[in-house]
Amino acid sequence: MIPSQRVYLLLLLGIVIAPALAIAFNNQVSIISTLLYDAGILLLMFLDNLRLKSHRVEITRTPLGRLSIGRDNPVILSVQSGKQPANIQIRDGYPVEFEVSMPALQASLPANTTQELTYTVKPAHRGEYPWGDIQVRQLGAWGLAWHNWKIPATQKVAVYPDLLALRALSIRLTLLSTGNMQQARKFGMGTEFAELREYSSGDDPRMIDWKASARRFSVPSRMPLQVRVLEPEHEQTLMILLDRGRLMTAQVQGLKRFDWGLNATLALALAGLNRGDRVGVGVFDREVTTWIPPERGQHHLSRLIERLTPIQPVLLEPDYIGAVTNLVKQQTRRALVVLITDIVDVTASAELLAGLARLTPRYLPFCVTLRDPQVDFLAHTFTEDVSATYARAVALDLLSQRQVAFANLKQKGVLVLDAPAHQISDQLVERYLQLKARNQL
Repeated sequence: MIPSQRVYLLLLLGIVIAPALAIAFNNQVSIISTLLYDAGILLLMFLDNLRLKSHRVEITRTPLGRLSIGRDNPVILSVQSGKQPANIQIRDGYPVEFEVSMPALQASLPANTTQELTYTVKPAHRGEYPWGDIQVRQLGAWGLAWHNWKIPATQKVAVYPDLLALRALSIRLTLLSTGNMQQARKFGMGTEFAELREYSSGDDPRMIDWKASARRFSVPSRMPLQVRVLEPEHEQTLMILLDRGRLMTAQVQGLKRFDWGLNATLALALAGLNRGDRVGVGVFDREVTTWIPPERGQHHLSRLIERLTPIQPVLLEPDYIGAVTNLVKQQTRRALVVLITDIVDVTASAELLAGLARLTPRYLPFCVTLRDPQVDFLAHTFTEDVSATYARAVALDLLSQRQVAFANLKQKGVLVLDAPAHQISDQLVERYLQLKARNQL
């Protein structure tokens, strides 16, 4: 039981009235009257709290499921009032490591009603966390006492990579597949036969199927020429190498660079599986610590999520040549090899260049780097004081050396994508879809 603000005001009123009673009667009458007044207020407060125990609200928390790192995950509390209106305050037992939109919730409910209260939590690290009970305060009918109790709701909650983004991407890919399938088929592009159709103005004459047209000409009525419709080849292989070395431990936009890379890995894997490719993933530092062979089918995405979620970055220098050598041994067929990492300068990227150069021309290497937008901000912000000027000079030098490293990679036939870490997933998926549409693999 906790006294309400009304109780303190009433007790203060008794102190104010006490001098008036002392003047009208005497000090003894004033003291006795004040004590009786205060006792009456406290007794009413006790009764108010006692009456409320039979009219507690009922609160349930919607099952939390798997939370997404770096995203605002909604948490829904369902509140049901009893036979009398309810004025309540709620504090859920969310982990203290989470960023929370509303630490405490308040609501006023009419009698016999149900209301949903929603707030969001934003975890910054993957892993398993304890979620505690629900702490509730309910104001009595007379407004004198807060009845305080706990609702048992302890559970373990797991924080995964950005599953909310994966759901949105899955919907987008499905719409692209169903709504634009016919537009994606182009004459003279791709390697897989899709269908025959009548020749029309603008079609590539090289795609005319003369045998099929001749069979059509054998019928009495004249039939138009038939052309072959080709589409990009399906069931290709996509291999993703994810660096978990020293540079991937840095914080970018509230998350470790490795977490952004992991989100991009799963987004790219989802896109590949959606397009019918075989997708495999390797995670490496000084050695390849995790190897998931390429497979097809949407069920493979669940396996990737479960295997990759527990992995954390380490303070070790990555061995790019070792990772590429392992891939060449494991994957003998031609594949699109996407390496997700970051680079600092030309010297540090020499091993990366040597490793990716070993993949051409047998494989199609694709280097993806996660840039820190803070470096871009420093490099392009006008400065006036000396310390800020030095910081800007360092940022400009870093960007310049990155461009030199990328130019060296491109000369070796390596595809390059350099984007801010928090935007890498969308840009990587878009680039992959372009590669598939152009049949570059």
